[in-house]
Amino acid sequence: MTMTVTNPINLASTLCEMPPGPCAIIIFGAAGDLTKRKLLPSLYNMRLNKLLPENFAVIGLSRAPINTDAFREDLTSSTKEYAASRFDAEHWNWFKERIYYLQGNFDDAKVYSNLGELLANVDREHGTQGNYLFYLATSEDYFETIVERASQANLHQASETQWRHFIIEKPFGRDLKSAHELNKKLLTVLKENQIYRIDHYLGKETVQNILVFRFGNGIFEPTWNHHYIDNVQITVAETVGVEARGGFYEKAGNLRDMVPNHMFQLLSFIAMEPPTCFDADVVRSKKTELINSIRPLTYEDVHTNVVRGQYGTGEIDGQPVPGYRTENRVAPDSSTETFTAMKLMIDNWRWVDVPFYLRTGKRLPKRTTEIAIKFKSPPSCLFRNTTVSNLVENYLIMHIQPHEGISLEFGAKIPGPLLQVGPVQMDFDYQDYFGPSPSTGYETLIYDCMVGDQTLFQRDDNVEAGWHVVQPILEVWQSEKPKDFPNYPAGTWGPLAANKLINRDGRDWKI
Repeated sequence: MTMTVTNPINLASTLCEMPPGPCAIIIFGAAGDLTKRKLLPSLYNMRLNKLLPENFAVIGLSRAPINTDAFREDLTSSTKEYAASRFDAEHWNWFKERIYYLQGNFDDAKVYSNLGELLANVDREHGTQGNYLFYLATSEDYFETIVERASQANLHQASETQWRHFIIEKPFGRDLKSAHELNKKLLTVLKENQIYRIDHYLGKETVQNILVFRFGNGIFEPTWNHHYIDNVQITVAETVGVEARGGFYEKAGNLRDMVPNHMFQLLSFIAMEPPTCFDADVVRSKKTELINSIRPLTYEDVHTNVVRGQYGTGEIDGQPVPGYRTENRVAPDSSTETFTAMKLMIDNWRWVDVPFYLRTGKRLPKRTTEIAIKFKSPPSCLFRNTTVSNLVENYLIMHIQPHEGISLEFGAKIPGPLLQVGPVQMDFDYQDYFGPSPSTGYETLIYDCMVGDQTLFQRDDNVEAGWHVVQPILEVWQSEKPKDFPNYPAGTWGPLAANKLINRDGRDWKI
């Protein structure tokens, strides 16, 4: 059953024309895939939707030996492919004329001197007024170096009339200690309100809608607690393998790559207490409070309530795919996990005795990110002497990707003389109601950074709280190598132990 909506809205026609003030964005690692596939297409989409200032420029900086003309042509091709919106030559020409390129190594002080000179020229040419957004689309190995060199060239210094913001990509540290050290070093140079630790999952409309759904609708918030909710499941599944990221994945693994950032951001929005307002620090304090409320994992808990896996050979969409250990730049005897599942408990009054099941992995049967909230069954005594043997399970499901929307599953009487109950589903789809809105998922996050809104970005304590939860898992897994890898075929839902994890509680994964 599809949810009927009235007065459907075309989002593109209702966007408020509120571009940020004059600014320039400097992208470190500008020759990489992130710039071509996400960042430049996002900026172009923002231009189409009138969410860029007229006084604007882009400077790309990387080691690739190319010039500005070649950089512009390369981005023309990639934006046509990845912007997911109409390609308008007039808008692109406006945009292209504001793109510049600087070649150099990130640890070379001379490069930052040259960057300062180029920024001064851009300020004069395009009126960007010294407001700079530095986007570190690089390996984490360069984060400290770039910030340090930028500060030595006095590019970081904000004033009453000029802002300087730094977007830091994940991974933010490799464990609790390294995350703390990175925070400490960045904060010796920058202020917390200059640092934007980005998680692209928070650019998804459904993720941002969680707070509105929970706190803006009186019919849901009263039931958002242990009295009515049986369990919560968060699944982030990918069909792809490690592709060209074998070297990175060997160092990171699935747990580091997905859980303390993506998964915990979804968890905190779903489970946090109501903030008093939508001020960035108020919201982020509630998120940190929630993550700090996760029951600490003991050595026994890691063995009992956490599962790791690594994919072997198998099939995806009927096509054979290789196992992880035969992927490029992966050790033939690798013990790196490509799948993680866990059961977490939150020790506060709202969520007492409600298990949260998290599951994420590569080479799974389908690409999907969703949050499934199962409600407790009502007393069945009313149906004791009827033909109804089992009541339909009630689920509220938030679909994050690839299709964004919300589903509600419940029971209804099947037409006929007998009392029979069948499952029905009400679906809300963003595109059906609001119309198509081409997006890479980065537009909102870049816009927020330009206007100085940190609500959707992690604060230092939020990052460290997430690492604190997973630290015991890292320590156990580092000391005890898996003996059964690979333990799930590509194209399946992970190792059998992941099913046993939830089955022993009398529950099943929703998908």
